[in-house]
Amino acid sequence: MEPIDILAIGAHPDDAEIGAGGTLLRCGALGYRTAILDMTRGELGTRGTAEERAAESADAAAVLGLAWRGTLDLGDGHIRDTTDSRRALVRAYRELRPRIVLTHSWEEAHPDHIATAQLARDCVYLAGLAKYEPEDGLERFRPSCVAHFNLPRWTPPSFIVDVSEWYELKERAIACHRSQLHDPERNEPQTALSSSDFAGRLRHRSHHYGTLIGAEHGEPFLVREAIAADDPVRILDRPMNLFY
Repeated sequence: MEPIDILAIGAHPDDAEIGAGGTLLRCGALGYRTAILDMTRGELGTRGTAEERAAESADAAAVLGLAWRGTLDLGDGHIRDTTDSRRALVRAYRELRPRIVLTHSWEEAHPDHIATAQLARDCVYLAGLAKYEPEDGLERFRPSCVAHFNLPRWTPPSFIVDVSEWYELKERAIACHRSQLHDPERNEPQTALSSSDFAGRLRHRSHHYGTLIGAEHGEPFLVREAIAADDPVRILDRPMNLFY
């Protein structure tokens, strides 16, 4: 298949939409090929079934205009750094050949999110080793960068993407995950996502990060490595967002 430019990796269906949906939309509008890899089917979710979530994920992929979406099916609640999980993710990297990987912060509360963040980073390195799993028949490949989303509030981001123009479409993509969101007709236990104020809280968070760059809405990312500035003027030549 044609290589992917930006691959967002989420532990469960809907994670990538919440953390990086606006960025995927913006990059798609710029002509980049975007994709989501779900590590699990979300079968242990408090609400909904794996079958429901698969259909919802397909709907969300259409809204986001993704070139590809797939799942590794590593087992909801059981994502671990194992030989099998490494092999599966390395194969995905070699097949999709993404330039940039977006994934969870390693400081999130859910253990699946933490494990996904670490696996995503570890497998970027392993995928570039010629002698690692050569029997998969795929050429070695190493993405250029891993950027982490869903940052804890005490962590300053490395960069913030202005997603103002695409925020309503991001909300539409999230709304595709109907089983997980507020619905008084569903007789299931409540979760943080199904609370009636979830969309508002997410919008306030997005607005907060937007104000840091003088935009209406922003998505923050953290890159652990230093970013090389080949053209500092192109990066830095923009008005400062001053409040005085």
